[in-house]
Amino acid sequence: MLFALKELTKQRRHEAVLARSGPEALAHLEGVDAVVTDYAMPEMDGVQLLQAIRERDESLPVILLTAHGSERIAVRAMKTGAYEYVTKPFDIEEMGLVIDRALEARALRMQNRRLTAEKAIGRSIVGDSAVMRRLTDAVARVAPRDITVLVRGDTGTGKELVAALIHAESRRAKEPFVRFNCAAIPGELAEAELFGHTRGAFTGATQARRGFFAEADGGTLVLDEVSELPLPVQAKLLRALQEGEIQPVGAGRIEHVDVRVIACTNRDLATDAREGRFREDLYYRLAVVELVVPPLHEHREDIPALAIEFARRYAERFGVEGARLSPALLEALRLADWPGNVRQLENAVARLVALSSGGEIGPQALNAVPPAPPVDAQGPRPQEEMALWERLDAFEREQIEHALAATGGNQSEAARRLRISRSAFVDRLKKYGIKG
Repeated sequence: MLFALKELTKQRRHEAVLARSGPEALAHLEGVDAVVTDYAMPEMDGVQLLQAIRERDESLPVILLTAHGSERIAVRAMKTGAYEYVTKPFDIEEMGLVIDRALEARALRMQNRRLTAEKAIGRSIVGDSAVMRRLTDAVARVAPRDITVLVRGDTGTGKELVAALIHAESRRAKEPFVRFNCAAIPGELAEAELFGHTRGAFTGATQARRGFFAEADGGTLVLDEVSELPLPVQAKLLRALQEGEIQPVGAGRIEHVDVRVIACTNRDLATDAREGRFREDLYYRLAVVELVVPPLHEHREDIPALAIEFARRYAERFGVEGARLSPALLEALRLADWPGNVRQLENAVARLVALSSGGEIGPQALNAVPPAPPVDAQGPRPQEEMALWERLDAFEREQIEHALAATGGNQSEAARRLRISRSAFVDRLKKYGIKG
């Protein structure tokens, strides 16, 4: 029967994963879009397997094979949530159509879930390249499963957006979504920020405070730049993940929390763990599933669509009526280097829209971006000798320095004036080597 079904799916250009028992099937569910199972099996019957599958992913369609005359079992299966049942012996063509319909239903459910999630976070995932399709498919698969996820990628690739999508597509979507930047807090305060503290626990603790874990109870906690956590705090994070227990600084009590953790990093944590810079046991606990967000140069074909979406968004925000990017400008953006990835592209398009008077924006608008300040004794390079990304970086650096000067070095106020988060502002200070 397994051989026959495998040949059937192969003929219909589907890939089959074979399992000879319910437990074996459960161990191979990752990446599966539909399940065909017999009813009578050792260890676990088909309805029991169906129940176990629905606990993991209720959107995964399950087709149950039953013996002729087993209508009672079929009714039970449909009430449990089976997509369809087929009696044996079955018509091979009919079986193929049932499998096709199940896969189509799965694809529609995943698409609807993604659209609902995008609406919830107020952002859309733009990109039809193969690498981005693989990423969004992986997000759709992992989101409903209540497991820890490690999101890895270069700075500016959109790791935070991926984390938000995972939460929005999960069963915790209506619960708190809390983000903690591990690099934005001094190491000695990270523990108190994560797990909370009592009044008087340390100098300056004038009142008790709930930590980020407590605030995220029932929902999702995103640990951005998790590689920056000090080793002592990593040990306590491991306990929180394994046992669901936290201990506020200065408290003698243990608190229980139910939190799903999504960790983000631009570093190779596996290498850091091997070289002792990151706890190896914590790495394995975080990377139950690891998603890699590709740098922009690996999916250049998505740049025009991204730029159009950014232009639409910022034209609406800035009140620039009819602003749109010309085909020539889109092509120039597609060919440019973007070491800052999607974030740099977004900032560039935002500036182009902000400096326009509406209507079509041509490639000549790129000349409005000033050259970079001098970096050596030779003085600044002529603008015409600079790459597009160098001009954009120079403009961004200048705006950051102006904002810092105008606020007397107050990073939070400078970030507010530039309409970016404080963590994003700190990222830019590091990128350009600006002393805050």
